[in-house]
Amino acid sequence: MIDDVATDGSTSSEKSRTSPSRRGRRVRMTGKERREQLLDIGRALFADKGFEGTSVEEIAARAGVSKPVVYEHFGGKEGLYAVVVDREMRQLLDMVNGALTAGHPRELLEQAAFALLDYIESYTDGFRILVRDSPVAQSTGTFASLISDIATQVEDILGLEFKARGFDPKLAPLYAQALVGMVALTGQWWLDVRKPKKAEVAAHLVNLCWHGLENLEAKPRLIGHRKN
Repeated sequence: MIDDVATDGSTSSEKSRTSPSRRGRRVRMTGKERREQLLDIGRALFADKGFEGTSVEEIAARAGVSKPVVYEHFGGKEGLYAVVVDREMRQLLDMVNGALTAGHPRELLEQAAFALLDYIESYTDGFRILVRDSPVAQSTGTFASLISDIATQVEDILGLEFKARGFDPKLAPLYAQALVGMVALTGQWWLDVRKPKKAEVAAHLVNLCWHGLENLEAKPRLIGHRKN
């Protein structure tokens, strides 16, 4: 049997092999691939619009799926948001913990500052999400609790320094919170201005931290009229 030849020169059998239904068929994602796609889309939208400004409809439309697919994977917008935040928190904490490898206290402070700035630079969307107030609970808590976790790492460094200098080591947690909070707030500012360069920001942060610690008063006093 001889195939009919169409006006474009193709035969009927060639047409059947490249029919619109076959040509337009999409490659189906696995469940894991679809979940990761929704997480990536959700992260970008939450960073840009916030939790309240993002809808399930928009997430589904960006992914090219129906709303029930989002509900199937995450139970809704809240579930998707919780997973995004949980992942970002773990990523930041892992980067800080992994960075603290040096022996000298000043270099450890440099590494902690670089770890946070590295995260801000590489995971900008995630950082924008983390610094917003979270409307849902995550297994790793809130951004404030994450900062406390990071401060705990710095607390150990300060505790040793306090003992060596004759200061009360019980005050190390207070100073650790202050130092980490300073770096986190500076990071939020740097996220938008991106000047000066990251290494210079880290150097100035450590300059303030280290030389502030170096000249601490063992028993600081208030000089104003208010005493309590």
